[in-house]
Amino acid sequence: MRMAFTSLGISEALQKTAASLGYTDAYPIQQQAIPAILAGRDVLALAQTGSGKTAGFVLPILERLSGQAPVADRRPRVLVLVPTRELAGQVGEVFKSLSAGLPRRIKIGMVFGGVSINPQMMRLHGTDVLVATPGRLLDLLERKALQLSGVEVLVLDEADKMLNLGFRDEMKQLLALLPGRQQNLLFSATMDGELQAITERLLRNPLRIEIAPEGSTPDQIRQLAYRVSAERKGPFLRYLIKEHKLQQVLVFVSSVRTADNLSAKLIKNGIPALPLHSQKSQGARTEALRRFKQGKLQVLVATDLASRGIDILELPHVINYDLPRSPKDYVHRIGRTGRAAATGEAISLITPEDEHHFGVIQKKMGRTVALLESEGINLHGV
Repeated sequence: MRMAFTSLGISEALQKTAASLGYTDAYPIQQQAIPAILAGRDVLALAQTGSGKTAGFVLPILERLSGQAPVADRRPRVLVLVPTRELAGQVGEVFKSLSAGLPRRIKIGMVFGGVSINPQMMRLHGTDVLVATPGRLLDLLERKALQLSGVEVLVLDEADKMLNLGFRDEMKQLLALLPGRQQNLLFSATMDGELQAITERLLRNPLRIEIAPEGSTPDQIRQLAYRVSAERKGPFLRYLIKEHKLQQVLVFVSSVRTADNLSAKLIKNGIPALPLHSQKSQGARTEALRRFKQGKLQVLVATDLASRGIDILELPHVINYDLPRSPKDYVHRIGRTGRAAATGEAISLITPEDEHHFGVIQKKMGRTVALLESEGINLHGV
């Protein structure tokens, strides 16, 4: 059920800015999280991609900061830990856009690896909200570029992904450096034993919010799959894009090499495309994402790691050129479409070698996906 932001305790200034950015009604996670965060409670939220969780913590944090004096040193009041630089940029931009209409300027900092550390160090003074990846934050702390003693709110965003990417030790180090009296907000798509141990140690009487069970996918995502031989995958992908006039297509692949090769082949066949992966420079990744989000790039070919910062409200098409290794990653991938109330289409290309694994994915989701034949389709010329 939808609910207006006016009933959630958010100031008129924030409401106006949110409305101008398209935030009209609050989604379920926002309905539960915002009042709890405003009341100072710890929150544990288990929610799938596209549920509206970012605004669910950004809005009440901005409400809190708007009534406080600006930070006058290098001790941020809010720390948001994220697993990737793309997600850091995404979350930082949400903070910036939603804070634009507040009576005082809220300074938002974003720090992540892959770029020079010195400019990030120089911009830290007076930062209210710091969005950071764990490794770069530890680098800055070792250089005494900031302190965590002033943190009043800690957000762990996509906490499960941080653990999966190997940030266990970094997270433990950082949690030990925090004052211990801060409000803690943990957001994750899944919960396992290791993350459960962190929540038990970190959270105090948290409000638990669970929007969707693990392995589920939004009902508004239309899922299709095509049986296709390995040698026909490339031509069949081009056929789908051209024949159905697909625009803003996010294509997932399993490796950096495939991302580069597939993008080059698409371009050669008249389809504007760019690869997005960890071996691209930060500038190239930012530019590719910018063009894709603005609808100026037809196809973005991405690996799983690089895709975490792709947040487009109405992304119409996701294609699994290669299947991911785990059912959870499949759910994360297709969850890039069908976000919030929008509809979307997810297409998977299934080789004979993939069929058993695709069956496991469907069983985990609790949903059957029709496997369509492609052998009779003429791919000559594509």
